[in-house]
Amino acid sequence: MSGEGKVVCVTGATGYIASWLVKLLLEHGYTVKASVRDLNDSKKMEHLVSVDGAKERLHLVKANLMEEGSFDAVVDGCEGVFHTASPVLLSPTVPKAELIDPAVKGTLNVLRSCAKVPSVKRVVVTSSMAAVSYNSKPLSPDMVIDETWFSDPDYCEELKLWYVLSKLLAEEAAWEFAKENRINLVTLHPGYVIGPLLSPTLSESVEIFLNQINGAETYPNIVYKIVDVRDVALAHIKAFEVESANGRYCLVGETTHIREVLQILREHYPTLRLPVKCEDDKPLMPKYQVSKEKAMSLGINFIPLEVTMRDTVENLKNKGLLVFPTIRS
Repeated sequence: MSGEGKVVCVTGATGYIASWLVKLLLEHGYTVKASVRDLNDSKKMEHLVSVDGAKERLHLVKANLMEEGSFDAVVDGCEGVFHTASPVLLSPTVPKAELIDPAVKGTLNVLRSCAKVPSVKRVVVTSSMAAVSYNSKPLSPDMVIDETWFSDPDYCEELKLWYVLSKLLAEEAAWEFAKENRINLVTLHPGYVIGPLLSPTLSESVEIFLNQINGAETYPNIVYKIVDVRDVALAHIKAFEVESANGRYCLVGETTHIREVLQILREHYPTLRLPVKCEDDKPLMPKYQVSKEKAMSLGINFIPLEVTMRDTVENLKNKGLLVFPTIRS
């Protein structure tokens, strides 16, 4: 991949996925215009400006999801637009104001800016498996989730899955606007994103992971659709560069029960205080499959789960966020 001479933009550049995307884009020679909410918050941007190539080819621009026209300056002159900015709150107080409006209106604000700029060849929007797999269908081992699946908004509202609903509604709005305005759009749908952090702050997904391995007494009865953050970042670049890329892409490297994740970690880190008991007495949730076929057609060879887990643990350890006490009896 070579981005030499190409200008692209990344919205919400200080985020978990976006930070890796900026890093990889710079490594591949792209000039990157990156939107941030506050240009004076140097601590939040430190990990971006220290990346190789940032001094020469990274340009930070202030933008706000809720301000129409705010992204005009960010998008101007770009060939590719990567829209990653969207709030991640699993327990919002006011779901519409905190999650749904910023996700939907923010996406439309970015796309409106794209529609004004003739140089934009493709827009890649970071959605989520949340917009794909949440419905009333019972999941079973012979089930294969793919890009034809859509989450059910009524089901999400009934269960108060506000983050899921925000991603679903934002994707729907994006496709409708892209069709009406002839924008070349691709949406990416990562599962539970894990892997090393570049930013100084924990992402929501890594924080959940940390809480489960940092002295928790029990583990939840949950099956995770796991993907490495580095694969997600690379998929964004591929989705822009591969001419035939189109539609939606599920990004899941491994579907596995949290018990299996803990077993992998137990083998490599025997002194970690890992939970050994499930939080309920119900049968373990069944595993199912998520199709990798379309993602692999972009050239994504998913990082093995074991590597992702080890790299995440080492990263958290180096940041002083994970302790290694003596093994409990």
